[in-house]
Amino acid sequence: MPEAATPARRSSLSIIFLTVLIDLIGFGIIIPILPYYAQRLGAGGLGLGALLGIFSAMQFLSAALLGRTSDRIGRRPVLLATMIANAVGYVIFAAAHSYAVLFLARIVSGFAGGNISAAQAYIADITPPAERSRGMGVVGAAFGLGFIIGPAIGGLSAHYLGPAAPGLVAAGLSLVNFVSTYFILPESLESRHRTARKLWDFSHLGDALRHSHLAPLMVAWAIMPFAFAGYSVALPLWAAVVFGWNEQQLGWLFTAIGATAAVVQGYLFGKLTKRTGDRALLIAGAFGMAVAIAVIPAIHTTPTLYVWTVVLAFANSIFGPAGTGLVSLFAGPEEQGTVLGAAQALAALGRLLGPVVVGQVYDHTHTGAFLTAGAVMAVGGLATLRVPKQMTESSGQNAQRLDAQRADGN
Repeated sequence: MPEAATPARRSSLSIIFLTVLIDLIGFGIIIPILPYYAQRLGAGGLGLGALLGIFSAMQFLSAALLGRTSDRIGRRPVLLATMIANAVGYVIFAAAHSYAVLFLARIVSGFAGGNISAAQAYIADITPPAERSRGMGVVGAAFGLGFIIGPAIGGLSAHYLGPAAPGLVAAGLSLVNFVSTYFILPESLESRHRTARKLWDFSHLGDALRHSHLAPLMVAWAIMPFAFAGYSVALPLWAAVVFGWNEQQLGWLFTAIGATAAVVQGYLFGKLTKRTGDRALLIAGAFGMAVAIAVIPAIHTTPTLYVWTVVLAFANSIFGPAGTGLVSLFAGPEEQGTVLGAAQALAALGRLLGPVVVGQVYDHTHTGAFLTAGAVMAVGGLATLRVPKQMTESSGQNAQRLDAQRADGN
């Protein structure tokens, strides 16, 4: 890409960063209060797991649909439509006075949450292969900042304005995001790269899993969210029992996760990937998360929990952009939304099953829940070892090999 295009690319990255950030602040407002909200409505480990699971089930459907739709009509319309859907989901959340209504709110928000595939495809559109994984770090950095700002807003609004306030504030942010995106976010997908595919055809998942280079990435992309989502169910319940935590304490922990993610993905990741390559970061992140989750039952003090949470957040923050960047390198410009949608659909499938399985295990044994999640995460780490080493060659070499590798894999 010519050097003259760099300022425009940076401007577009800044705009999509802002778009994703506002979206994830709304997400961050809800997540720390959801476990306690669900408990007040009578949910246990399985009930909370079902709330997280249905969100991911809808993401599984929508990530594939929205990714393909964005390949057909562009990224911008998909992002705008899902912002409106997000606002509706948050309003229902604010109005929830029963578990059933809360469940409905998670259905709507889960479908809107599939827009991450369109956001990632947008980044793939505007970044060359040499900068792809660092560009994907933009989403991770926005995620981190969302978890710094979101929980603080959620906690303060709930404390001063009442239990319905967090949902209404999140809905307001979604509407603000819609207006700002409408006026400042340009379309990234050129007309010549648009393709029309069957929207509800899931054969691309099988194609990705059969691809010789994509297969281990896709397997890891399903397994790791399974374990992480299961951990996300067990940790709030465990912390409430062991340390007597409520929404405020959990919100601070999520803030620590967000701060770590923002620093790692917004600054350190680009430096690390230059030194080690994406494959090494992918593997280190996977096994780092496995250890950080499995060690939880042995923790007896809050500072120790924070230390291992930062380790987990660091590992997750190098795994995510490395994996997404590697996946996108094997997709042509006309199928970024489809392939990244396949990855996000598999991740959503993992997040669907993980909370239910680990939530059930937690209801029987607290320690077993974390050991189960850690063991599953380690299996995902083993899958990353099968990622071809040639992926870690220089970006120029990778760019020259892409067409031949894609042809061999398909």
